[in-house]
Amino acid sequence: MNRVSDMFLPRDLLCTSRTVGWRVMGAVACAFTVCNAFAQNFPAKVVRYVVPFTGGSGADTLARIVVPGIGQVLGQQVIVDNRGGAAGNIGAEQAARAAPDGYTLMQAGMPLAANMSLYKNLSYELSRDFTAVSQLVQSPNMLVVHPSLPAKSVKELIALAKAKPGAINYSSSGAGSTIYLSFEFFKGMAGIDIVHVPYRGGAEAVTAIVSGETSVSFLPLATALPQTRQGRLRALAVSTAKRVPSLPEYPTLAEAGVPGFEFGTWYGVMAPAKTPREIIAVLQAATVASLRNPEVLRRLNDLGYITVGDTPEVFQAYVKSEVERLGKLIRAYKLAVDG
Repeated sequence: MNRVSDMFLPRDLLCTSRTVGWRVMGAVACAFTVCNAFAQNFPAKVVRYVVPFTGGSGADTLARIVVPGIGQVLGQQVIVDNRGGAAGNIGAEQAARAAPDGYTLMQAGMPLAANMSLYKNLSYELSRDFTAVSQLVQSPNMLVVHPSLPAKSVKELIALAKAKPGAINYSSSGAGSTIYLSFEFFKGMAGIDIVHVPYRGGAEAVTAIVSGETSVSFLPLATALPQTRQGRLRALAVSTAKRVPSLPEYPTLAEAGVPGFEFGTWYGVMAPAKTPREIIAVLQAATVASLRNPEVLRRLNDLGYITVGDTPEVFQAYVKSEVERLGKLIRAYKLAVDG
C-alpha cells in the first residue's frame, strides 16, 4: 500500500474529515474527546522518541521524516534521541525502564524482535516490556556490491563466492542487525562463505562498503538508493517476495538465484508497558496522521518504504509473531550472539 487507510483507525478515532493532509488532525481531536482527564492534558511537555540505532542509519532517517509530523499533531515537541549500540539493545533497555506515561516512545524494528533469540541475557523482552502504538513502515532490503567487485548479478556473486570461499567480506552494523540477519540467511540458502565485518553502527557500515573497505552488503532501500543512484554502489536485487512497485527494474533474490529467499525490515512505534490506553490512543492517532501527510508520504515512497499505520492491537500481535518467526529462523541457522 502507499497510504494509510482509515480501516486501521479505531472507530472512536475516526472523524468526519477525509481530507488528505494536516486536516487529519481532526482524528486526534476525536481521540482527546474520548480520553479521561489525564489523557486530555497529554502531552504537557516534550516527548522523547528513542531510536535505538545510530544517527545516519536507515532507522534514524525514518524517524527524522515521521517524528516532526507527530509533534505537530500533538502540539508538543518530540525529540529524536539516538541510543545506538548492541544491535538496538542499549536503547531498548533504556526505553523499557522509562516511566509509562507517554513521554517516552521507542522506534522498534525487526532487529529487536530477532534479538529475543540472538541474545541470552537481555534485561528486557519486547512483547512484555513494551506496548504497541502503530507500525510505521515495511521496507525491503537491497543487496549491493562495491563497483570494484566483478559481480553484476546475484548468480555472479554466488559463483565468485564459491570460487573464493572467505575472500569476500560484508559490512553490517553488528551481529543481530538487519544487515547481519539478511546476509546470514542469504549465505545459508546460497551455500556460500562470505566473511562478516561488524561496525559500530549503520552509518559506519555504509561508509565501509562505499569506500571499498568491504565488498558487499544488504542495506535498507532508504540507505541504498541514494548510493546506487550516484553510482557509488551497484544494486543486484531486493529482498522481498515480489518486486518493489516503485523499483520494478530490480529482481528479487528469489528470481535472481536464491529460491525462497524473503527478508525485509519493519519499524513501528512502541511505548513502555502499562502506558495508559487513552494515551496510546492519542499517540496512535498522531502517528497515523503524520504518515498521512502528503509530504511525509512522498518522502517515504521515494525511499522505497511501504507505509502501514495500523492499530495498537494489530501491531502488538505482529510483533509477537515476528519474535516467533525470527526465532525459528535463527535456531534453524544456528545463529547466536554472546551477551
